[in-house]
Amino acid sequence: MNKQSGIHYLREHREAASSDSVPSEVTRIRNTVVAGLGDLLQGAFDAVDDSLFELANNARSNNEQNRYFEAMREIRIKRKGVERHFQGAVSQFFTTPPHAGAQQDQDVQPQSDASNLTLLGNDDLEEQVALNAMISKAKTHFQGALLQLQARFTQAYPSASEDHPVNPMAPEHLCSAFTEAIQALDIQIRERLILLKQFDRYVVSNLGMLLDEANRILIQAGIIPNFRYQGKSHGSKAKPASGESAQADSDSPASESETGREDSAMFEQIRQMLSQQRHSTGTMPRSSDPSLHVIGGRELADLLSSIPTHPTEQDFGDLSSGEPVTVDLREVVQQILSHTQTTDGRKPALNEVDEDLINLVSMLFEFILDDYNLSAPVQVLISRLQIPILKVVIKDKNFFSKSSHPARKLLNSLAKAGIGWSSSDEKARDKLYGQIHNVVQRILNEFDGDVTLFETLNTDFEQFLERENRKSNLVEQRTRESERGRIKSQKAQEAVDKLLKEKLSRYKLPESIHEILTNGWSRVMFLAYLRDDSEHRWQETVKVVDDLIWCLHPHEEDEERDQWVRVVPRLLRTLRSGLEEVSYNAAKLDDMMAQLKHQLAEAFRTNATIEARKDGPSPEEDSASPETQTAIQRQQELEDAAVSEFITKIDQLDIGNWVEFRLVNGASFRCKLSAIIEEADCFVFVNRMGLKVIEKTRVELAHELRRGRLTMLEQGALIDRALNAVVGSLRAKTA
Repeated sequence: MNKQSGIHYLREHREAASSDSVPSEVTRIRNTVVAGLGDLLQGAFDAVDDSLFELANNARSNNEQNRYFEAMREIRIKRKGVERHFQGAVSQFFTTPPHAGAQQDQDVQPQSDASNLTLLGNDDLEEQVALNAMISKAKTHFQGALLQLQARFTQAYPSASEDHPVNPMAPEHLCSAFTEAIQALDIQIRERLILLKQFDRYVVSNLGMLLDEANRILIQAGIIPNFRYQGKSHGSKAKPASGESAQADSDSPASESETGREDSAMFEQIRQMLSQQRHSTGTMPRSSDPSLHVIGGRELADLLSSIPTHPTEQDFGDLSSGEPVTVDLREVVQQILSHTQTTDGRKPALNEVDEDLINLVSMLFEFILDDYNLSAPVQVLISRLQIPILKVVIKDKNFFSKSSHPARKLLNSLAKAGIGWSSSDEKARDKLYGQIHNVVQRILNEFDGDVTLFETLNTDFEQFLERENRKSNLVEQRTRESERGRIKSQKAQEAVDKLLKEKLSRYKLPESIHEILTNGWSRVMFLAYLRDDSEHRWQETVKVVDDLIWCLHPHEEDEERDQWVRVVPRLLRTLRSGLEEVSYNAAKLDDMMAQLKHQLAEAFRTNATIEARKDGPSPEEDSASPETQTAIQRQQELEDAAVSEFITKIDQLDIGNWVEFRLVNGASFRCKLSAIIEEADCFVFVNRMGLKVIEKTRVELAHELRRGRLTMLEQGALIDRALNAVVGSLRAKTA
C-alpha cells in the first residue's frame, strides 16, 4: 500500500517512541488484549476462507475459480505468519506506544490527502477508503471507552503527558498493524478487501469488550477511577468523556441502588414472615430468654470460622462425586454454640437476626438442591458451598440486600455458566466443568472469612467465560449460517422438484425434452430460486418451462405460428445460456440442443400434438377413500387442538434460551436455541460449543412439550430465583 495513504505512520512512531519500562498493569492489559485479538483474528481468517470458497464455488469461469483457490492457498500458507506479525506489532504498541499526535494527524489525514488521492493507484485508493471507513466507525461506536482509555493510559505511562497522550489500543493503530501484516500476502485487491471486511466484522467490531476490560484493569490499579472528576480537571479535551462517564456513573449507581433497595425490602419482608411464623406457632426467639447469653456479630463470625469448610469433606475426594449434600446448618451452628464457653457462664444463644439469616441460607440451598434448571453435576458442586456461604452471610449481611455482592455474583455466574452442561459430557475433558470445580475447590481450601476471595474468583471465572464464549459464538455463528444455507437450499430443491413434477406429469414429453428439464434446466431453476431475492429470476426460469411446453403443442392459427417463430429463437438462446451458466456438460450440451431444435422443428412442421397423460387419478386423489379422509381429518383436528396451547408456549422461546430434551431411552441433553428459520418453520438448537445438536419444527416441539420430553429452563439469576421461591413458600405458610 502507498505510504501516502496515511496508515504507515505506524513503523515510524514505533521506532521513535520511548522504550521506558512498561507498568505492570499495562503488561496485564497487553497480555489480555494480544490473546483476545488473536482469538478474534482466527475467526476473521476462518470467515475469509469460507468467503473465498463460496466465491470459487460460484465462479463463472475456470480462471476466476482458480484465482480464488490460489488466494485461499496463499492465505492458508501464510496465515500463521500474519497472525504472529499482527500480535507482535500490537504487543510493541504497549512497549513503545505511539503518541496520540499521530492519531490526531491520522484524523485529519483524509482531508489533507483529499487533493492527493489521484496520486494513489486504484487498488490503494479502494483499500484506503475501506480502512478510513473502518477506523471512523470504530471511533464513533467506541468513543466513550476510547477517550477514557486514552486518559488512563496517558497517566499510566511515565513518558506520556496531556500534550502528548497515548492509547496503544486506538483503532487506527490496530488497523495499521493488520495492514502491515498482510503486506506479505500475494493476493489481488478484491481478496484484500475481503480480508479487511472480515477483520472489521470479527475484530474491530468486537473491540468493545477488550476496551472495557482495559479500563477495568486500570481502574482497579487506581488510575482515574472516577473519570467524571478527572474530566473536569483535564480541560476541554476530556469533557466529552466526562459527560459520557457521568451518564454511566449516574445510570449504574442508580440502577444498583434501586436493585439494592428491592433486595433489602425483600429481605425485610422475609424476616417479617419468619417472625409471623414464629408467633403463629408460639415459638419465641431464644434470645428473649434472660438466662441466655446472646452471641452475634463479630463474636459469632469468629466462632463460625472454626467450622471446617465441609464437615464430611474427608468422605469424598472428588467434589463432583455422589449426590448433592444437604447440611443442617441450624444443627451445625447449635453444635458450635454448645461447645462455647461464655464469660458470664450463661448458655450461648443466637439473636433473632442471625437465626433468620441461618434459616434463610438453609431455605436458599433447599431451593438450589431442588432446582431442575441447574445441571446435576453443577448442582453437586454448588451444594458443597453451604457452610462457606453461611460464613459469608453471618459476617456480611449485604449478601441479601445487594445483588452486586461478590459471593452472590459468583454463585449466579456458576449457575448461569453450568445451565448447558449435560450429564453426557465428559467431566475430565470439559474445561468449563473443570473451571467450576476449581472455583469450588479454592473456596473450600482458601476461604478464611475474607469476601474478596469471591471477587477474585468471579473476575477470573468471567474472564474464562469470555474466552470460551468468543470461541463458541464464532462456531455458533458459522453453524447458524450453514443451517440457513442448507435449509434454503433444501427448500429451493423442493420447490423445483414440485414445480417440474406438476408440469411434466400432464404430458408425455419426448425423452430428450424430459432430460433437458429434469437434469439440466432444474439446476438453473435451483440457483435462480436461491438468488431470487437479489436477481429476481425465478419466474423467468419457470416461464422457460412453460414456453417450451407451449412450443411443443400444435398451433394451427397463423397468429400462434407467428408467435412460435418469435419465441423459439429466444427460448433456445435462454436455454443454452442458462445451461452454460451452471456448467452443464459441454459435450452433451451441443447434442442436446440439436435434438431440442429437431423436436421443435418437427412439432412445428407436422403440427403434431404432445400427448396428455391418462394414467388415472393422481396419488393424492387415490390416497384414501372419503370415509378414511374424514377419519384422518378428525384425528388431525384432535391433534391440532391438543397441541395448540403448547404451540403458544413454544412461540415464547427466544434465541439464546436453554431447553432440555429427554429421549425415549431415558437419556437427556441440554441445548440452546440458536436460530428460528421462519421460511422453513425450523428451530435450530446448538450445544455449549456452538455445534448443532437438533432441529425441530414448531409443531414437533409442541408435541415434545406435550409429551413431557421437552423442558424450558429458567435462566434468571440463581439467588434471585431462590429468594422469590422462599418468599412464595413463606407466604403460603403464613396465609
